[in-house]
Amino acid sequence: MSETRSYWGEFTQQEDWWSVILGLCIVGIAYGLFAAGDSLDWIAAVPRPWSSLADLATQLSEDWPRYLCQFAAMLGLFALAARTMGQSAGNFAIGFVLVYGLSFGTLAIGAWDALQAYSVEPALIALAAGAVIANLIPLPMRLNEAFRVEFYIKTGIVLLGATLPITLIVWAGPIAVVQASIVSVATFVVIYWTAQFLELDRKLGALLAVGGAICGVSAVIAIAGAIRARREDMSIAITSVVLWSIAMILVLPLLARAWYLPAGVGGAWIGTSEFADAAGFVAAHTYGAFARSGAVAGTPDQALWAYTLLKVVGRDIWIGIWAVVLSFVAMTRWETTEVRSRVSAMDIWRRFPKFILGLFGASLLATLATQNLSYEDFDTQVRPEFIGPLTNLRVWVFTFSFLSIGLTTRLRGFAPAGGAAFIAFATGVLVNVVLGFLLSAVVFQAYWSHLTR
Repeated sequence: MSETRSYWGEFTQQEDWWSVILGLCIVGIAYGLFAAGDSLDWIAAVPRPWSSLADLATQLSEDWPRYLCQFAAMLGLFALAARTMGQSAGNFAIGFVLVYGLSFGTLAIGAWDALQAYSVEPALIALAAGAVIANLIPLPMRLNEAFRVEFYIKTGIVLLGATLPITLIVWAGPIAVVQASIVSVATFVVIYWTAQFLELDRKLGALLAVGGAICGVSAVIAIAGAIRARREDMSIAITSVVLWSIAMILVLPLLARAWYLPAGVGGAWIGTSEFADAAGFVAAHTYGAFARSGAVAGTPDQALWAYTLLKVVGRDIWIGIWAVVLSFVAMTRWETTEVRSRVSAMDIWRRFPKFILGLFGASLLATLATQNLSYEDFDTQVRPEFIGPLTNLRVWVFTFSFLSIGLTTRLRGFAPAGGAAFIAFATGVLVNVVLGFLLSAVVFQAYWSHLTR
């Protein structure tokens, strides 16, 4: 009984539970507003694409009240959680001013159309900016109170769940789900085994594997929180994902065009082979332009719809599955320091990443918001009014974590595993491209060629 009281007495100091509380409160408010015909959009401001400093200045002059309210709300929520978990609320507030300001800067730079044309993600900018500052400019130690990498990650993962309603699986259809599942499992196994062959740390191998098998950066940070991976490993995996994603933007549309793949087939291949949602949309849109000009058969919508079914729906839904599986493996195998005949249910519960429950809870709320709707209604109603604002807030929270990773990382930690990690991830690239082509252009070619919404 005393052990139970002790456990629940520590409830308010557990980072996992606070991420669930904050994440589900935000999703719950968004759901309540959506059900009432309103939206969380006003406070979920994020820098929009701009082409000149004058454009950016105009945005700021219009949106500064939104950013001010957003900053105040985030500071209040995170500072409350930090204080309850035993941190100094004052030190956290001072550090959070720096985190928010630098995050705004990286998001604004990432919104520059010159960089968007190459799909340079804010995640990479935030990592680089944080690492440069940490390695060149000595920061006061008390600012570290706000560099809560895992807390931001876990809260962002709960918000991520709201973008993955269960109804998406039904809309995707069996072929998209089957093809995406084959690729997800095969790519994970190949990258992980290659990483083990190259004697990389098992957790780094797992991060590389999910980065190639699911949805890139989001998968890496979700699984990193679930398996308690090192920050250096997260940085290596995220960098690998982003660099290969940029390369695939250029390679996949040109190869599909050279082989005259129909628009739907090309979009499906891109959806099976790309590693990041944003980069994949750029590649699918590029291939859709070939269809619009008559260079390949089909329509631009077929390319984008096939990509969406396979990447944004079929592969992304594996985040929760891999998080549960790998967290269990990490608890029972990777982090075990002694031989055990069995692992008790309480052992598993104590170490289970509770924020995964928040992810599924947010997914259920999103499912309620999409029940009895068609995908067209989802795209025109639910996505802009409910999911869109939550996605923007998730982008902010993930950027906090990327920046904090950089601010707490020393570059010398990258060197030992960098080359081997590149090779391991490259094997996943090969699997994705070859297997994705066979499934899209051969096995399910008839389905993707005549795809309709």
